[in-house]
Amino acid sequence: MAEIRQLLRELEVFAGDLPPFDPGDTPDDPAALFTEWLLEAIRSGVPEPHAMTLSTAGADGDPSARVLILKNLDRTGDRAGWQFATHSGSGKGQDLAERPYAALTFYWPAQARQIRVRGPVTRESADLGAADFLARGASARAEALLGRTSRPLTAPADRDAALRESQARLEREPDLVAPEWTLYSVQAEQAEFWQGDKHRNHTRLNYRRSTDGWHKELLWP
Repeated sequence: MAEIRQLLRELEVFAGDLPPFDPGDTPDDPAALFTEWLLEAIRSGVPEPHAMTLSTAGADGDPSARVLILKNLDRTGDRAGWQFATHSGSGKGQDLAERPYAALTFYWPAQARQIRVRGPVTRESADLGAADFLARGASARAEALLGRTSRPLTAPADRDAALRESQARLEREPDLVAPEWTLYSVQAEQAEFWQGDKHRNHTRLNYRRSTDGWHKELLWP
């Protein structure tokens, strides 16, 4: 254990040049700042900048977290929705049915940037869920069509056989959509933008939503 502790202490963090961040020069809407940071991450070559940790809790209140992909940032309504998709019978789908509230975390270590979004979760229409499903790659659709996420697997051969059957079915029915496939939106109530600093003088800008709009505040590191 002592060796692991020492190894962890010796790992370098915040290497390279970090981007500047002036919280005084930021938009009034966190969705706009998220878009700016996301585009900058893409231009800078950050691997998988759309990967995020989704945290949920079930009826027992115990938390659960997993990494998945942000599908869209919908800004067509009165508030922005950070969207992701999953099978409604999955663990996260069951959690959201019990407690429709979630937190999202994006972390881009090369830029020492972290974004945290939390708020209630709504289910989008079946048409939007179907469109998301049909936009997935063939192998991803075949896997999602099985609807067996998180269930015990006896052997890898069982998985492979089931996927072959699912792929063959999709070849026969290319427009087939898993009826449980659901597109969800996190309607942000709070969004924090964290910019790391080599000397640990981190900058934290927090957006809080109230009845009269968004309010910005700095937080202690």
